[in-house]
Amino acid sequence: MKVHEYQAKEILARYGVAVPRGRVATTPDEARAIARELGGSVVIKAQVHAGGRGKAGGVKLAANPDQAEQAARQILGMRLVSPQTGPEGKLVRKVLVEEALPIAQELYLGVVLDRSRALPVMMASRFGGMEIEEVAREHPEAILKEHFDAALGLRAFQARKLGFALGLLDQPFKEFVNFAQALARAYNETDASLAEINPLLVTEDGRVLALDAKMNFDDNALSRHPDLAALRDVDEEDPYEVEASKYDLNYVKLDGNIGCMVNGAGLAMATMDIIKHYGGNPANFLDVGGGASQERVENAFRILLSDPNVRAVLINIFGGIVRCDMIAAGVVAAARNLEVKLPIVVRLEGTNVEEGRRILAESGLPLHPASTMAEAAEKVVQLAR
Repeated sequence: MKVHEYQAKEILARYGVAVPRGRVATTPDEARAIARELGGSVVIKAQVHAGGRGKAGGVKLAANPDQAEQAARQILGMRLVSPQTGPEGKLVRKVLVEEALPIAQELYLGVVLDRSRALPVMMASRFGGMEIEEVAREHPEAILKEHFDAALGLRAFQARKLGFALGLLDQPFKEFVNFAQALARAYNETDASLAEINPLLVTEDGRVLALDAKMNFDDNALSRHPDLAALRDVDEEDPYEVEASKYDLNYVKLDGNIGCMVNGAGLAMATMDIIKHYGGNPANFLDVGGGASQERVENAFRILLSDPNVRAVLINIFGGIVRCDMIAAGVVAAARNLEVKLPIVVRLEGTNVEEGRRILAESGLPLHPASTMAEAAEKVVQLAR
């Protein structure tokens, strides 16, 4: 789950991470009032779940409350388009009005999970304001890494090591050590999958603050954090993915025209790969899971078919925990209830596969059986054309 910048800063501030003063506004008048409270000179920042806001016109500097009102009027209601939003963009419903600060230096600081080491890792760089992927590509030597034990947190000596490597001295160095440890603590205790400060600001008077903040959280841990779960903004999510989440389905919308229903994330990835191999484009990633019920399969099918871009469907099921006959019954029921007209290719293998194939064969529906993944992919690509 993602949250907005202003929400991430509120969370981080609870753990002692220094952030600029500011509040969120939903109208130009509110932006003007907040700017007056903050002393006049502010930054107006669009609140959407995407980066690249500055280049897309979603961040504006205002020297006084009048300019703040004008900037908010320009940003609120705009459809912000950046490389992370796609061509359709994101509608801006809120802006963060934040005090303008004297910038001496912009750095990067972030925490993610390093799966290869099974440890969280804090990354730092002098190239603040750039996407970390760009830094890795253009200046790989500039990315500093410090792995740490999640139970112990980032130790003071590790934070000092990063601070020295960034070239910080005196007051900024001391503040950075506290900042880095607080960020690591916030990452651990909220079950975050990402905590990123970009840029990390060093002011002319030696303060260290989070000029921007991004946090993502592990969906599987949200039951332990009802306060965080309440921050979810479904307006920022794809409506198909929101609907799928109601049924605990793993669904990701893609830009192709072949709908995929698969059980197991690994098999889903392999299915998308083989569709691409035969010249097709998957319209989604949809994993119904290992313990899928007939009702769950019906809901998955309905969500998959609600995408107007879908021209054909590939159902690829390996029956282990979930039985092939149950999947087949769910597919038949959904196809009948939804009066499906699209071609459907079905490949079943595993537990009760013969019974599953019998259910499909006797359904009277225009289903196209396949015995292998290659055969199924080749058929569905042809049918989608």
